[in-house]
Amino acid sequence: MLGGMTDDAIAQLTTVELYTGADGVARFRAASLPLSAGNPLTRLTPLAPSGGWQLRRSPADFESDFHCTTDPQWLVVLAGRMEIGLRDGSARVFGPGEFFYSNDTLPAGAAFDPARHGHRSRALAGPLVTLFVRAARMTA
Repeated sequence: MLGGMTDDAIAQLTTVELYTGADGVARFRAASLPLSAGNPLTRLTPLAPSGGWQLRRSPADFESDFHCTTDPQWLVVLAGRMEIGLRDGSARVFGPGEFFYSNDTLPAGAAFDPARHGHRSRALAGPLVTLFVRAARMTA
């Protein structure tokens, strides 16, 4: 046991994944990341390849139309609060230090249908600063 946590609790990190279901609709799900590298005091995920990173600053009134993620990426909120909304009306809010895996890409061979595909995003309560890290596809 480390800091009141069981070995099982510190052997993985659970995150949110925004993904496209087999029906082409964006959804949220929990995804587990193994913390199999490092040592008992500093557990790490295995080193993963990335395709670069970008920082973005969005104004307080930022709001996107529905869209799909072009490439799988990790999104980390550095400042402000960001809401991700889905077609079914559900939404999740992420604040400073929170992150998720954005993988709701357009299904292979599909043309974007603005009434069916993707998610929307918006800033809540002030400007938004986010970090995007391009990543390989994660398996559920």
